[in-house]
Amino acid sequence: MRNSRILLGVLGSTLLLMGCPPTYPKCESDEHCKEKGEVCVQGMCRECATDANCKEGFVCDANRCVPKPECTDDKGCGEGKKCKGGKCQVAEAKPECSADDDCPSGQGCKAGKCAAVEAAVKCSFEAVRFDFNEYSLTGPVQSTLTQYADCIKKGSLRFTLEGHADERGTEEYNMVLSQKRAASVRKYLVDLGASGGALDTVGYGENKPAVSGSNEEAWAANRRVEFRKR
Repeated sequence: MRNSRILLGVLGSTLLLMGCPPTYPKCESDEHCKEKGEVCVQGMCRECATDANCKEGFVCDANRCVPKPECTDDKGCGEGKKCKGGKCQVAEAKPECSADDDCPSGQGCKAGKCAAVEAAVKCSFEAVRFDFNEYSLTGPVQSTLTQYADCIKKGSLRFTLEGHADERGTEEYNMVLSQKRAASVRKYLVDLGASGGALDTVGYGENKPAVSGSNEEAWAANRRVEFRKR
């Protein structure tokens, strides 16, 4: 009996010294994390400790395997590209100029580029028109506004840009659409160098038609932005 007690005491001491394995995610060695396919990092099971723990095409970042970035700095990208967020992206072109003085003689600065100065153009400031349900500017409208911008700058003119819509759609929708049209014209003129302080905007929706009628011709005439001097 005495020998049995001694044997049980020895076994108990041995088990106590051996201890129980730590509970996941705690660990003492990689073996404790093996079942989860992880490694032991500072006493905790983690997905990776180094890039070697990740599959091909992935790297270890903050103990997690993430896709390998395309680049880490601009040197890793080709000419004309910059590294942004780990990807090579086309670098934004620097503006050629910011003022007319930056350009050669006979040229002026337009939208960040040097261009030949055109002969003085007489601006009538007629209304510019829009496609159905649109507030974006067509090519012909942009050409017209380019001339208007020169006249506004040279004459220090001030305008209220009045947006309008045709009768189709709800009154609330057309009011917002007319405001967007006026804002679109203002932004384009300001981008061309016209003073933002010289240009106010207002939207009238469908409430001030230029032409009466419920046909395509009348609708086309009413989708417009007018220039009101102030």
